[in-house]
Amino acid sequence: MQDKQLYEYAVLRLVPRVEREEFINVGVILYCSGRQFLSVKYELNPARLGAFGCNVDPVEIQAYLLAFKQICQGRRDGGVIGALPLSSRFRWLTATRSTMLQTSKVHAGFCEDPEHTLSVLFNEQVLC
Repeated sequence: MQDKQLYEYAVLRLVPRVEREEFINVGVILYCSGRQFLSVKYELNPARLGAFGCNVDPVEIQAYLLAFKQICQGRRDGGVIGALPLSSRFRWLTATRSTMLQTSKVHAGFCEDPEHTLSVLFNEQVLC
């Protein structure tokens, strides 16, 4: 049996109108130092977005979400931030900001398989 490793995660939120402070959970970012794991899982649900009755461009939001993924993957197209160490990328992605994409506070737990844990958290926090 594998040892459990500490992981940290934050819920990725879409805030269509920042001044109203209403949000939709659209993803989860998970970082596990012991497994050298950093990943994001997201889904933009147009029906839920439409419930806010605002003019948000889903294509633009998808581009922002893709940037989060590219940074997590450490790819060249993740820019300068994508070249940072895993822990620095996670801290940058979860830093407090007042834009349309924000993250919750960082939460922690223990897991054996961070990929599986990311899927479980995604199902609980985004899909349900």
